[in-house]
Amino acid sequence: MKDIAIYGFGGFGREIACVIEAINQESPTWNIVGYFDDGHTVGDANRYGKVIGGINELNAYPRKLALVFAIASPSTVKILYSKISNPNISFPNIIAPNVFFFDRSSVVFGVGNVITFNGRISCGVRFSNFNLINGCVSIGHDVTVGDYNMMQPEVRISGETSIGDMNYFGVRSLVLQGLKVGNNIKVGAASVIMRNTKDFMTYFGNPARILEI
Repeated sequence: MKDIAIYGFGGFGREIACVIEAINQESPTWNIVGYFDDGHTVGDANRYGKVIGGINELNAYPRKLALVFAIASPSTVKILYSKISNPNISFPNIIAPNVFFFDRSSVVFGVGNVITFNGRISCGVRFSNFNLINGCVSIGHDVTVGDYNMMQPEVRISGETSIGDMNYFGVRSLVLQGLKVGNNIKVGAASVIMRNTKDFMTYFGNPARILEI
């Protein structure tokens, strides 16, 4: 079994530990060595492991170690990744055993992607890097997903949609067919994107409109 650690000690970190344990039940693959988190004290523990350090300890880790991010902020994940200089660290794709692929061979992954339980992935989908896909997310055919996107539970991305980088999709939000979602977009819970989006905007409602903050 390969050593793996989770960056992020909060609730999402526990959920990803559950995914890793489910993978091991199917086929023993990963040994969870603990958590990294700069906001917690070394030794803080939950039922899945202990905090063993922060970014400095990770960069000093002396052995090969797989790492999975469990942080629901695209910008935070990007910053943390930029600070990792340890050549011992790798970034596997972590996919729950019950994710349903229409055609697994037609789906392409970069590195560091996570898909948790009950995902539904159609054919011809392309994921780049470090996308965190929470429970029961559905992604339609021929969707492209860039880097550092966060999709909360029950998000629906319709077919032939193009998604850029650093976007956050709230619980049960929906993107209609063939649209382009750019970069640094926030989509509120249960909101429905019916038009191409503008970068660095927050959208809310059905139909979703730009939310002035």
